Amino acid sequence: MLIHLPIIFLTSLHPIAGANTVPKFDITLECQSEGGTKAMLDRCSDDEKQALKQLRAEWTQFAASDVRQCTEETSIDGSPSYVELLTCLEMARDVRPK
Repeated sequence: MLIHLPIIFLTSLHPIAGANTVPKFDITLECQSEGGTKAMLDRCSDDEKQALKQLRAEWTQFAASDVRQCTEETSIDGSPSYVELLTCLEMARDVRPK
């Protein structure tokens, strides 16, 4: 009976992005939710792609606790953004004592 306890516990956890992988966000949904002209949508998409590229390059530099907190915060409204995630992580990193 107790042998199944770890399985039950693990299946009850909510998935959160691991510290070693950048979460997958829907850039199209995020940019469309902001509205605007085609030029504005293209600019949004470019900004999101650039932020994703930077996140992938710097991902291991961010503390796992900051990754969890920032991922949750940027996902609250249902349209998470790589730009918001990157900004949150950079601010969290920059206020840490060195």
